[in-house]
Amino acid sequence: MKLKYFIPILTLSLFLSCSQKQVTNTKKENTREKFIAELLAKMTLEEKIGQLNLPSAGDFTTGQATNSDIGKKIEEGLVGGLFNIKSVAKIKDVQRVAVEKSRLKIPLLFGMDVIHGYETTFPIPLGTSCTWNMELTQKMAQTAAKEASADGICWTFSPMVDLSRDPRWGRVAEGGGEDPYLGGAIAKAMVKGYQGEDLSDPYTILSCVKHFALYGASEAGRDYNTVDMSRTSMYNYYFKPYQAAIEAGVGSVMASFNEIDGVPATGNKWLMTEVLRNQWNFKGFVVTDYTGVNEMIDHGMGDLTTVSALAINAGIDMDMVGEGFLKTLKKSVEEGKVSISQLDAAVKRILEAKYDLGLFENPYKYCDEDRAKTEIFTKEHRAFAQQVATESFVLLKNENQVLPLQANQKVALVGPLADAKENMPGTWSVATKFENAIALKTSLSEKLGTNLLYAKGCNLDYDLEFEKRVGVFGKAIQRDGRSDQELHQEAMDAAKKADVVVFAIGEAAEMSGECSSRSDITIPKAQKDLLEKLSTLNKPIVLVLFTGRPLAITEESDIANAILNVWFPGTEAGPAITEVLYGEVNPSGKLSMTFPRNLGQVPIYYNHKNTGRPLSPEKTIKGEFEKFKSNYLDVANTPLYPFGFGLSYTTFDYSSVKISNAKLTKGGTINASVKVANTGKYDGKEVVQLYIRDVVGSTTRPVKELKGFQKVFLKKGETKNITFTITEEDLKFYDFDLNFVAEPGQFEVFIGTNSDTQNKMLFELVN
Repeated sequence: MKLKYFIPILTLSLFLSCSQKQVTNTKKENTREKFIAELLAKMTLEEKIGQLNLPSAGDFTTGQATNSDIGKKIEEGLVGGLFNIKSVAKIKDVQRVAVEKSRLKIPLLFGMDVIHGYETTFPIPLGTSCTWNMELTQKMAQTAAKEASADGICWTFSPMVDLSRDPRWGRVAEGGGEDPYLGGAIAKAMVKGYQGEDLSDPYTILSCVKHFALYGASEAGRDYNTVDMSRTSMYNYYFKPYQAAIEAGVGSVMASFNEIDGVPATGNKWLMTEVLRNQWNFKGFVVTDYTGVNEMIDHGMGDLTTVSALAINAGIDMDMVGEGFLKTLKKSVEEGKVSISQLDAAVKRILEAKYDLGLFENPYKYCDEDRAKTEIFTKEHRAFAQQVATESFVLLKNENQVLPLQANQKVALVGPLADAKENMPGTWSVATKFENAIALKTSLSEKLGTNLLYAKGCNLDYDLEFEKRVGVFGKAIQRDGRSDQELHQEAMDAAKKADVVVFAIGEAAEMSGECSSRSDITIPKAQKDLLEKLSTLNKPIVLVLFTGRPLAITEESDIANAILNVWFPGTEAGPAITEVLYGEVNPSGKLSMTFPRNLGQVPIYYNHKNTGRPLSPEKTIKGEFEKFKSNYLDVANTPLYPFGFGLSYTTFDYSSVKISNAKLTKGGTINASVKVANTGKYDGKEVVQLYIRDVVGSTTRPVKELKGFQKVFLKKGETKNITFTITEEDLKFYDFDLNFVAEPGQFEVFIGTNSDTQNKMLFELVN
């Protein structure tokens, strides 16, 4: 066949294929619409309200469902789903009540906080975000979905995409950091990983993006606190990761606890209907956070009847735990305070989710006991979790190439987190079996044998009561009853015999996470005191830093020769850390959140705006003070470690930025490129980062914004040309009137190894 004939035939074939797919999808949609419409028509008012009720299962045991209070409600059609219930046997037991004993036999949704893995636990989300690897991130969510779905779960309350610039807020551990572009990329990858291409696939689960909206901007970094910000900040920064999840097709959204413009998110119609549904065209359902409806009473919005009506009229579909809908909506409908059409719309969206998951066709599709036995915490999944962990680690310092360690060195391992396996999975590791986690001491002992000298050296903190507060959920660090002097002496004795000291330092797992805000983000003093003593021995000190947030570690950074930030790496923590310490894997993580020099700099973030009196670039770089400029008397403006920062065991050199054209026309493209060379002794991965600055705007613009990144592998001595394509879309922002515009004028494009790069070129957007 001649090519000129082949191309039209191929085009026609593709057209017919797409048309057939559209016809098939339309038929599926019509079938679903008909099924749900017929089901809705059969439902009583009480049964409709029941679908909006999401209680917590508590501690169900198999066989208890029928006789429990929740079981009776399920039988009466007064429950739409359950969460906090684990195992095929328990879930099958409860689902049987719904589909065999209730009048309409509507199946239940079963949800769980599968935040960073199921039984195979990956690094905390803040750690995973530092991989800057979206393929890895998507596969991680896919693996979590596979395990959760094998154990009866069909719905996860993840991803958490709240952008935050305040490390005092404990829930930064659950998110993707401070940047909307990176956060949006993570949101899309996670949603695609959980939901796949087709929710009827038994290996996929429904995703729920949270917490909508602005939760990461809580005042003073205190959880559940007030949020107050401009609409331009909402649209240009904080909204973007949620919107990315919506664009990726996320099936559900969770409302946040905070207020927005004086109205709690749970009852905010502008947020839930105007923005989410009308502007972003979201078609899924919205669930409250835990008792979110009831908490509007304390916000001062009215009694339970009033706030329940406020919530559903705002666009909330499902009430988690509070039962405000169950107790009050019937009266509100009968009194005309809630329309039947509003109620039907909420019920319809929940039924659509159940239909899309295939639960009407097979309510027990997630209750395969063979899958539960063979697809959870597998060797393959554990190996992948170890890979993700190694790629999440950020090398913050490596003075005189102390790392990687050498096999023949005698190592003194000290610190309260060295042998704390229950803490390795980090916060929100709901399904983890802590006995499966591997501590650093275990892995180093296996590798080094008698060349490892271990001493705890100190407790997590001097304050026993504080240790109790952060030792919840089975994650207490065993407190050593010896005196501080005895503990210190044991560590000093071990260090004197060693060639290098590895200090496992930092936070316990539950020092970050929900309701774990900190007013002091330094290392606990018990650990700081031991570090100071060890420093007097003049031995190389490597800090293995465990944390769920950026910490103020200026003093530690001055003392230590090397710092490897490992966050909380998951169940495979020990092997992953050991691999990186010994150079079997070259660290490639980059910070997704800025590390401040001290708490007084907070909030500190890279994409800030200039004031009318900015400190000069020269003095900023040198950390010098200048009167009547925007700076501090007692600390430099610059962070300790900037956004995008992360070292490697090798070195990378960048050429100057080149652009394909100095002028970008509307609707056109230009290319910006650099040559990146691996000039060190190791193969390694580098995250090449693209930033853009709008030099002049109708409203003030940030000093730079992340607009692209590529993670590339280079062998030692190898050079690669890295190219980014820039379009008009990359230059758009929401102006004062919330129009999404790209304004003609000059732009600077930066390409480098972190957000501090000054490697730039100028181009112009023209009409």
